[in-house]
Amino acid sequence: MNSTEKQNTYTTTNTYTTLNNIGSKTKNVWIVFHGIGYLSRYFINYFNTLNSNENYIIAPQAPSKYYLKNQYKHVGASWLTREGTDIEIENVLNSIDSVIQNENIPKNLNLIIFGFSQGVSIATRWVAKRKIKCSQLICYAGALPNELKATDFDFLEENGTVVTTIVGDKDEYLSADKLQSENKRIKTLFKDSTKAIIFDGRHEMKREIISNLVK
Repeated sequence: MNSTEKQNTYTTTNTYTTLNNIGSKTKNVWIVFHGIGYLSRYFINYFNTLNSNENYIIAPQAPSKYYLKNQYKHVGASWLTREGTDIEIENVLNSIDSVIQNENIPKNLNLIIFGFSQGVSIATRWVAKRKIKCSQLICYAGALPNELKATDFDFLEENGTVVTTIVGDKDEYLSADKLQSENKRIKTLFKDSTKAIIFDGRHEMKREIISNLVK
């Protein structure tokens, strides 16, 4: 007897979290993608030092939730795994599209796309596949997906998008060889339009770095 894996399509519901409100003084709208093990409602607190009048933050929620450390107490989430990746990518991108449609962001505001750790793979895929014209694309301590090509991002150069990479000099997930290969890939994808920030620290979010991104 042979087993057969099939597909089904259905409608699902997810959450997302926002911080502050859009008003007459708003300058920037951030779409921020958390790393593995986070929930959006906690991750968004890293952005609470930004000027609340000028910055509106939207944190989509990764769909796959699980109990952390097998203790059945704290819950985290993951964007993707190696299982059924192509299908899951499209599911995640459709979910993000829905968030953006729901928010109806004014076009005169600066759009900042931010990814941390695993969130970098989602941020860059969404920007590349949906041709998102943003003022900044920020890749914080995360790897770039292998399938993306330089031509996927040509429109960013035409748009004048600032691409920033951020990493801690003691990041436990980045060996010297991995960091070198990532730097080479960054130059391949974004050419010379990137700036790099290297801070004293590990694989961690730094509020002071985030605050300086819009000064």
